[in-house]
Amino acid sequence: MWKGRFLLIGLTVLFLLSACSNTKETTEISAEKVMQKNWETIEKEAEETTVTLYMWGGDEGINQYIDDWVTPQLRERHEITLRRVPMESPEVLRKLLNEKKAKQMKETTDVIWLNGENFENAKKNELLFGPFSNQLPNVKNYVNTKALDVLYDFGTKVDGMEAPWGKVQFVFHYDQNKLADPPKTFEELKEWVKKNPGKFTYPDPSDFTGNAFLRHLFYESVGDVQTILDNGFDSTFAKENSQEMWDFLNEVKPYLWQEGKTYPNDLTQLDRLFSQGEVAITMGYNEARAEKLVEKGIFPDSTRSFILNSGSIGNTHFLAIPFNSPNKEGALTVTNFLLSPDAQLKKLDSSYWGDNTSLDIRKLSKEEQSQFEAIDRGKTVIPIEILEEFAQPEIDANYVPWLKENWINEVVR
Repeated sequence: MWKGRFLLIGLTVLFLLSACSNTKETTEISAEKVMQKNWETIEKEAEETTVTLYMWGGDEGINQYIDDWVTPQLRERHEITLRRVPMESPEVLRKLLNEKKAKQMKETTDVIWLNGENFENAKKNELLFGPFSNQLPNVKNYVNTKALDVLYDFGTKVDGMEAPWGKVQFVFHYDQNKLADPPKTFEELKEWVKKNPGKFTYPDPSDFTGNAFLRHLFYESVGDVQTILDNGFDSTFAKENSQEMWDFLNEVKPYLWQEGKTYPNDLTQLDRLFSQGEVAITMGYNEARAEKLVEKGIFPDSTRSFILNSGSIGNTHFLAIPFNSPNKEGALTVTNFLLSPDAQLKKLDSSYWGDNTSLDIRKLSKEEQSQFEAIDRGKTVIPIEILEEFAQPEIDANYVPWLKENWINEVVR
């Protein structure tokens, strides 16, 4: 039985590799041919066409942003009909992979929303059109294309195969009635924890937020995130460069909530401890997350946010174009529009999405900068320019299980 399964897996892999090699040349020629056109021609050829956008559809505010604002704007400005199709990224990739196996070079998907492991898989299997992103006018004019969180998507080089649509960043939330001057470094955090026993903890690293907290310490331990990116995932490298992180965690352990004998299972439990006043600091991978919790009365009105001088890990999400998009000119025009200052400003509005911009605010006109600054994201949200200054990229996703497993051996036991 197992032998038959292994044979089937082997044949499947062989078939996928064969399919990729058969379509590679056609895809590359198509990308080169399209991107040789000037931008005015691309926009002109996109007029009176339909562009299909496949994206996660589980958030009402995001859907309203696309349906109630983006779609009418594209119709008015570019005579494009946008069709939003709710679908999880892995499903879209399975669809594209099946189409590639069948050599279907023109199908129904024009733009997809993805990042992280999904992008890595799409790039590896040559399911994407490009490179294209650095030739988009709004990327050229408004995006910091040298930023690490634009160059890398969870440790995978972007190489122009997707365009940055938005981002979130990791921040600490604190009660300013209990912590008047939040720490600026891990050393200051360690000293505060020791002076205020029981008032700090972090989630178990099997939780996404707890693991992100450890990744910040790992960056600090290595000393340079670029070094981690250059090495990719390397367990030997990680072991040799993580001692400072384990020393920090073990030194503060006796002063944590419950004396470090137990840890919150997840962020929800840590938030509960914060809302009940048992701890003075919580954390999260979304700089705007505390605002609604304050509005609902879950977090105290005295809640504020801080990041450390060593940086704040950011998660950038992207837009990509499938290799077999039937309307690449339309897909390019829509993607470029979604990265325009107007579209990014409206996306930042919490009445729709509230998602942070992927643009470099310093590249905008004075008037546009004023418009972004005028949006009140709330008293718990750190200003965009500060977040941008201290932003750090994600590293290879394989470090997530490595940190979780080694934390048990180095800290728990």
